[in-house]
Amino acid sequence: MTTEQLYTLYKEYPVICTDTRKITPNCIFFALKGDNFNANQFAKQALENGAAYAVIDEKQYVENDRFILVSDALQSLQQLAKYHRAQLTIPFLGITGTNGKTTTKELINAVLSQKFKTYATIGNLNNHIGVPLTILSIDASIEFAIIEMGANHQKEIELLADIANPDYGIITNVGKAHLEGFGGFEGVKKGKKELYDHLQDNGLVFINNDNPHLLEMVANVKRKVYYGTSDTNAITGRAIVTGDTVSLDWKLSDTEKWNTVYSNLVGAYNFENVLAAVCIGSYFGLTAEQIAQGVASYQPNNNRSQAVKTETNTLICDYYNANPSSMSAAIDNFAKNNSENKLVILADMFELGEYSSEEHRRIINQLADKHIGNALLIGKHFFALKDNSKFTFFESTSDAAEYLKQYPVKNTYILVKGSRGMKLESLIGLL
Repeated sequence: MTTEQLYTLYKEYPVICTDTRKITPNCIFFALKGDNFNANQFAKQALENGAAYAVIDEKQYVENDRFILVSDALQSLQQLAKYHRAQLTIPFLGITGTNGKTTTKELINAVLSQKFKTYATIGNLNNHIGVPLTILSIDASIEFAIIEMGANHQKEIELLADIANPDYGIITNVGKAHLEGFGGFEGVKKGKKELYDHLQDNGLVFINNDNPHLLEMVANVKRKVYYGTSDTNAITGRAIVTGDTVSLDWKLSDTEKWNTVYSNLVGAYNFENVLAAVCIGSYFGLTAEQIAQGVASYQPNNNRSQAVKTETNTLICDYYNANPSSMSAAIDNFAKNNSENKLVILADMFELGEYSSEEHRRIINQLADKHIGNALLIGKHFFALKDNSKFTFFESTSDAAEYLKQYPVKNTYILVKGSRGMKLESLIGLL
């Protein structure tokens, strides 16, 4: 079946599903394969559960004309999404970056939704499967699409940009993440730059003028809108110190009038994420009041820069994920807090390959340099660097949990940061 023929079916049955546990009536089920599963085996079950059609790529599972046989189910999903995108005339904004892309996406969505009916990537559906599913969820009522693109190796952003074909783009930053897959920091820059490459002739890029790496990467892009802290930008911002949450003043390049926005985000490193949302909102014609309302309406969740008060402690929950760049920024920000009792709980950072020992050691040294004396360091990578310092090391999160049960922490300001696979959420009930 051709993509055009499949699209005709999609127009009649416009809900796509890839999980038999989430089948909705009259959806189209795509049987995808992974390292440990083959959804072709569940196509019949999908139809029995209410799917209108099942797109499969193994002939032996075909039983009737409700089974649509293609050469590759994943490629068919991607091609269908690309075809659907080509029918849409609304603005598409692509967003990637090492740190802050999901938070920035949510801020941009909160701001633009004050004026447009938007659709943004849900959660972190930002990969070779999530991006097509996001695009295929966009119907004729949507006025603006915001597509998050994640990657852990080169050519991945290139693929996602080819499918989503964004008109506009933003890279939040480049840092030390997925070093194993990208082959070092220069590989990260090359991989993220694929979004700029896609936009260099016919698109427009929003760029943080304070970031020298981005300025180097964006050189060949013809249309650029700058934001940053100097007066040379389309949007200039300056931070306001108002406790833990990020607030800022901003102004347009051609005026002297400053406008203020208040966010619910913790961490000075979120300044540039908020300013990016301000810049994009302003570019698309929102008023200062709409921008302020949008930023203020975003409540961080899912353990990203999220302040949580327990019965006895204040937690900065930032353990959705971690890499050397984001962990370093979190420590810098935490060090500025003047609370009398402070504790850092850090867990291993993943996908660093040969750079792992060096980067974990760098974090330990940073804690010492910032005079942070009270730290629990968790995971085999940190534990392998255990020394005679005043920090406490644990091989596993469960070992740390036993320690916290034995030595409860009270009346303390606590940063909790680590890779998702370390399951730091299991400690929160003990804090």
